[in-house]
Amino acid sequence: MTVIETIAAWCAREPHFSATAHQLAHEAISDTLACLYAGRNDFSTQAVLQTWAHDEHPAAATVALRNATAAHAIDYDDNFAPGMSHASAVLVPALVAVALEENRGGEALVNAYLIGLQAQAFVGDVVSPSHYTAGWHGTSTIGCIGTAAGVAWLKGMDCAGIARTLSIAVSLASGTKGQFGTPLKPFHAGMAARNAVDAAALASTGMRGKLDILEGHMGFYELFSGADFSPEKVHRWQAEEKHVIETIGVMPKKHPCCGSTHRILDAIADLQKKYVFTAAEVASVQCKVGIANRRNLAYTLPENEMQARFSMNYCVVCMLDAGSLSVVDFTPPRVQERAHHPLMNRVTMESWQPEEEALADNLPHNVTLTLIDGRTLYHERLHAKGALTEPFSAHERWQKFTDCCHSLPEREKIYQRLAKIEHEENLHFLHAILI
Repeated sequence: MTVIETIAAWCAREPHFSATAHQLAHEAISDTLACLYAGRNDFSTQAVLQTWAHDEHPAAATVALRNATAAHAIDYDDNFAPGMSHASAVLVPALVAVALEENRGGEALVNAYLIGLQAQAFVGDVVSPSHYTAGWHGTSTIGCIGTAAGVAWLKGMDCAGIARTLSIAVSLASGTKGQFGTPLKPFHAGMAARNAVDAAALASTGMRGKLDILEGHMGFYELFSGADFSPEKVHRWQAEEKHVIETIGVMPKKHPCCGSTHRILDAIADLQKKYVFTAAEVASVQCKVGIANRRNLAYTLPENEMQARFSMNYCVVCMLDAGSLSVVDFTPPRVQERAHHPLMNRVTMESWQPEEEALADNLPHNVTLTLIDGRTLYHERLHAKGALTEPFSAHERWQKFTDCCHSLPEREKIYQRLAKIEHEENLHFLHAILI
């Protein structure tokens, strides 16, 4: 079978996911909806709403577009290493839009989420991290294709229908990392969600493309900087018993900024707990990250809140000043306030070399703080807070939900319903969060 046929066959199976997988899916869905609500007034979201304002009764694809843009707008949404993507920002809005249109309940939503997430992992495995390092935005490429599989399953399509959907989605996958730090980046998630819904709708008419378009000549692997794919990987997919959400997981964000900063920020937080010092005592900060991470953080002296989310300098200064970062740190007044902070020019960043990264699947990010009294504090992290190895506590999940949804009426009641979403016969209560 082709890669698409293999993925479609896996997706079309009767869903039997563990209680752990279901719980992690609940948490991811809730986290994403909180991020969506927090991003509703962002410029990117408002631009999309203005552009599609003529749709009085928007179809699922347009609903997905609007809400996925909002979910990714403030870069607080989760990271997914196998897809090199913000997986849930595309998945959840697309699936919720279709579930509302098809009048599906919470159990179907959770199963579709797990199917779409695993499909993203499979597609990411085809191209490997080289795809992302080359400059492709995995959220809008891999995210589109994998989400399309979840949408097709939710719409009740069979194995052949899911395969057609995947092939169509490959032709709709696009988005470059060169747009990071601009309002167009959140639109990438919206575009991917809309395209995933459209791919399934088009496939339902019988539209079809090549089934070897992932691995075949002039296909996704060849054109999108794939590396190291082999048929053995497909055999491994079929042998795996646990879902990717249990083995690798999606990683919710502790901080509302680019995930490329997070291991450094968490390392600084670790140092702040262990040692007594203030931001005023820091003479300089040296950071070492991955190659792709360094490329993501293009703004040394950010001029606006979007650039600030992609500025190691700005995020480090926030952490040193307050010991944490919040949604309010990424507003125009706060960015202007910190524009002339004395530490902004004392943060430097380098990356591992290509030959070093070639020898390891994951290298740590490390930070060195030099204090004015001559002390040198060093710490490194292999993972950021929120990974399966260091998950959020129940309090931290609620704290983030509150940070995002402080203006949401009955937010506590909605949060409780989200925790048991599989028991919901319909999802109309989510209209309070959606735009």
